[in-house]
Amino acid sequence: MTSGALARAAGVGLQTIRFYERKGLLPDPPRSRAGRRQHADTDLHRVRFIRHAQELGFTLEEIRGLLDLRVGPGTNCESVAARADAVLLRIDHRLKALRTMRRTLTELRSDCDTSTPTGDCPILKAIEEDQP
Repeated sequence: MTSGALARAAGVGLQTIRFYERKGLLPDPPRSRAGRRQHADTDLHRVRFIRHAQELGFTLEEIRGLLDLRVGPGTNCESVAARADAVLLRIDHRLKALRTMRRTLTELRSDCDTSTPTGDCPILKAIEEDQP
């Protein structure tokens, strides 16, 4: 299938396919006599794998490692679990930061009287105060 057909089948843009090729996540496909890239069904499976891994919070570099583990001889689920644990830890840190952000903004919002001039807006003042 062509790159365009691969992109449509995977539900991504053509530029995503090209990006994955440039990053080495998707092998450079052979070309037809007309110079068009010719992707195999395995490429579709790989693009879907990459997208789903991204949705789960894996970075592209981590996904590269997962792809290597999928085909590596003698590998087991322990290696994958360790990588998943690292992503879970990162997600937990991000959730903690998001909860703090939400709590702070909620407090600022409760102090905000919508009729107050913007020069005295507690939200804007708080943002200005936290600048380096």
